[in-house]
Parts: sequence; structure tokens; C-alpha cells
Amino acid sequence: MIEVKLALQAALEAAVGSIAPGHGLAVAFESPRQAAHGDLAVTAAMALARPLKQNPRALAQALVEALRAQAAVQTWVQDLEIAGPGFINLRLTPAARQTVVAEVLQQGACFGRRADQGQRVMVEFVSANPTGPLHVGHGRQAALGDALCNLLASQGAHVQREFYYNDAGVQIATLATSVQARARGLKPGDTQWPEAAYNGDYIADIARDFLAGATVTADDRAYTASGDVNDLESIRQFAVAYLRHEQDLDLQAFGVRFDHYYLESSLYSSGRVEQAVERLVAAGKTYEDGGALWLRSTEYGDDKDRVMRKSSTVDAEGHEMQGGYTYFVPDVAYHIHKWERGFGQVINVQGSDHHGTIARVRAGLQAAGLSIPTDWPDYVLHKMVTVMKGGQEVKISKRAGSYVTLRDLIDWTSRDAVRFFLISRKADTEFTFDIDLALQQNDENPVFYVQYAHARICSVLEQYAQGGGDLNGLAGAPLSRLTEPTETTLMLKLAQYPDMLSKAAHDLAPHDVAFYARDLAGAFHTYYAAERFLAQDAELTRARLALLQATRQVLANALAMVGVSAAQRLERAISEEVLA
Repeated sequence: MIEVKLALQAALEAAVGSIAPGHGLAVAFESPRQAAHGDLAVTAAMALARPLKQNPRALAQALVEALRAQAAVQTWVQDLEIAGPGFINLRLTPAARQTVVAEVLQQGACFGRRADQGQRVMVEFVSANPTGPLHVGHGRQAALGDALCNLLASQGAHVQREFYYNDAGVQIATLATSVQARARGLKPGDTQWPEAAYNGDYIADIARDFLAGATVTADDRAYTASGDVNDLESIRQFAVAYLRHEQDLDLQAFGVRFDHYYLESSLYSSGRVEQAVERLVAAGKTYEDGGALWLRSTEYGDDKDRVMRKSSTVDAEGHEMQGGYTYFVPDVAYHIHKWERGFGQVINVQGSDHHGTIARVRAGLQAAGLSIPTDWPDYVLHKMVTVMKGGQEVKISKRAGSYVTLRDLIDWTSRDAVRFFLISRKADTEFTFDIDLALQQNDENPVFYVQYAHARICSVLEQYAQGGGDLNGLAGAPLSRLTEPTETTLMLKLAQYPDMLSKAAHDLAPHDVAFYARDLAGAFHTYYAAERFLAQDAELTRARLALLQATRQVLANALAMVGVSAAQRLERAISEEVLA
């Protein structure tokens, strides 16, 4: 139905232009709120009423007459009617609805995808410092970020996945002293155990392998331990490489990859932090007060000016120590480098606790004088994930010591369940991950519900093939036989997929794909309960199996977009009536 919609869009633009020349309005079709109102809706008459100083229903009547004069409307529209204050509802012909089946069968995995748009996009996500296993919050970031990358790529963007982390600083120093303490035979609770140390079992694993002189290899680094318990620098290097390797294993198990890793420490070693500060000072966007260096961020909408460099201090020997940079300064330097690398769109997927950094990072970028757009970069902020099991909240993982890890979720359920669940709600809403629900095999479990729809279709198609049917010949099936209400509903849902993808990518809303997949599966299960597919009428059978094949393809496309497998078979622990 893509070609039908394009033809009708051109007809709508021509019709609006004929009744309101030079109107300048961006006109488009919308989906009616209720299916009974039609297949497409037009609100242009109400939008034009005020500037043209005319009654919206009168404008709607004129627009209907102009639309009826368009050839595409005459070919593909069965009925037009005016409703309410000036809505125009269109009901498509059966032939128009049926075209989507042929389009899906022809385009396959490419259905809904757009051609190369030449846009370079970077999505930075997960970005976990290597101080411990990835927790469920990192898992939500991974699911969101990866699905978002898939969405943007489907709409013709060149997407780079970037992982930003620090291999120095206070947290990494704590990691090194924690491993050193373990290597010396200490354990949590001992008198000499460092107060701020990490207590998880993974610290003991790192210490054991360090003492054995092991070599660890991560995607972006490799290191061989010296085995010397007094060599704190070697312990630090080994621990970072070890945990980066562990992160890689977790992400591989989750089906997530990265194109580039970026070290926060490189911003200092390369001089980018100093260069960014010098640029802001030279632009007159900073001032000194109380011995500290401040950014005039209020000039760019921030609620107060921000400290860039803390005031100096005096050590125990009376030496003056220059204050360090606050944490948003390297963020500004990092984003300047993103801009210099030519990424027109940059998206940061982060926890909602980063909300306060948005204004100051954007202020720093504006003050840098590089003509960076005021709303650059984009942010997708996610809220917490609560894990429930057996009706109780789960807070502790033996491996991590104090939190549930991403690996725990995968081991307790499955990669598919974790991916789908963590993408199934808007990022800015808190989410409860119910382990028991993720293991259920019924219509209450959304990932099972969608995967079972795909598996059901595969079963029907397999039966058809085993009976001598030609699956390759379904593209030529008589689609005009698809006239039942459940078939119409299913075809209209298939036709929504390309627009849904485009809107989800524009809105940075990968959860829309999960919502769509659930709705499409629901339309199929209703169809499955209402009709017979392997009927006596051979041509009707071919038409219905073509619709099933198209539905299977779009389900697979949607699941792939969120990183979930399209199962060919599922163990069924429910009756046909439950999912009907």
C-alpha cells in the first residue's frame, strides 16, 4: 500500500492547493482513532479554517469535492465523508488494502526500509566504567540503544555505535585497591579490608587470575598480569581489561555490538580538555570567582553558571594544588570531538540521573562558537528497572555483590525476553521486570505472544508445503479474495509498518516497535481463530497463505528491529482458545 499512499498523498496536496493556493500547510493523512471511521483521515480543513477565515466544514466540503476530482482518489478510495467539525474520513477500496501483501512479499526484509539518506548519526550508549558487571540499568540502555541504532539505519542513516568509558579516576583506583586487597588474602569484613572497596565475588576472580599471570583480551584492549601483588599499576591495567572482557561477554550474550570505544582519559592525554577550556576562555564565556573558573552557562538557558575548574587547595606540606575540572568539562570536550568527526546527529542514551548535565553540556557547546545547533546532542534518558521474582523484589546478585546484573536476567529468562521486555515501555517510565511473567507461555507474556504468532504462521505454511503447496508461488495469489473483516484489519496493520518505523526513528521511540509487534500479533491471532487457511478452495487458500506469509515477514522484521529472534517453533503450553 506504499504506492497507494504516495499517490493519495500527491492527490491530497493537489486538492488542498486547488482550494487554498499558496497555503504553505504541510498536509498529510492521519490514522483515525477508531477503525470504524475509515482507513485514513484528513484534518487540513480545520488547519486552514483560521488563516482563510472560513467555516471548517465548508472547507471540508470543498476539499472533498477537490479530492474526488483526483485520479488516485477515484482509483483507490471507496468513500469519503465529513465528520465532526471538519474531519474527512477516507475508506479505501479492497484492492488498495490488498496491495500491501504483494509489496511485503516482493520487498521481504527490506519492507519499511528507506534508501540511503547520507546522514551520519552516532548513538552513544551503555558507556559503563569497567568497575563491575553490567547491571539491569545498563541492560535497558543496551536494549534501547541497539534498537534505536537499528531503527535509524532502517531509515537510511549511517549509524555508529559508540561506547565511552574511563580507565582512570577514583572509581578505577578503588577497583585496583580492591583487587590488591583480595590478592593479599583479605576479604570483605576483615579488619584491613578497604572501606570503599568493591565486595562482589568478581573481585576475587580478578585477583586469582592476576596472581596466575593470566592474559585477558577485550574488544579494545589486551593485558597480561605481572602477578606482583605490590604492582598496583599492573593490577589496575589487568582489572580494567578483565572487566572490559566481561562486559564484552555480557553484550555478546545480549546480541549487542559496538563500532568504537572511546576513553575518557584520552581527552586529557590528547589535550582536548585543555583545548576546550581555552576555547571557552578565549570566547569570553568564562570568569574567575573564588579561585574557581566558571562557565557563563546562564547565557544559554541554564538555571545557574557552572564551575568548570575547582578552586586551588593546599596540601599537608603547604604546596598549592590546582583544582581539578568538574565532570561536565570532559563531556563538553568529548562532544566537541563528536561534532568535529562529522556526526550531524548525536544521541546519548543515559540514565535519568544525567538530566542535570544536559543544559550545561549544551551551554558549553554553544559557548565554544562552533555553530553547533542549540538542541544538539539529543538525549534519551531512561528510568530505573525493578526486578521481581516470586512476588518479591530482587536486589542482590552474588556475582556483583549489591545489584542484579544483566547476565542474571538473561540466565533466569532468555535473551529474547530481556530484550523485548526492556524495550517494551517508554524510556522515561519506570519499569518492573517480572521474572515469572517472562517465563510464562501465554498471552500475558508479550514476547511469547508475538513469537508464538510467528511460529503459528510457520506451522501453517509448513503444513501447506508438506501437502504439495508451492510457497514460492504465493506472490501470484489472487489477493482480491481477501475480503473478510479480519483480513482487512490485518492488511491495514501491515500497511502501518513503514510509517510506524519512520515515526519511531524520528521520535527516538523504539518502544513503538514493540507496541506495533504486539498489535500485529493480536490481529493475526484473531484472524487465526476466525478463518480456515487450508481450505477446499485452492485459490482462497493461496490468497490467505500469501497474507500469512506477508504477516510472518513483517513480524520477523519488527522483531529483528528490537533484537529478538523470530522463532520457527515454540513449545506450546496453552490452548488455542487462550490466544484466540
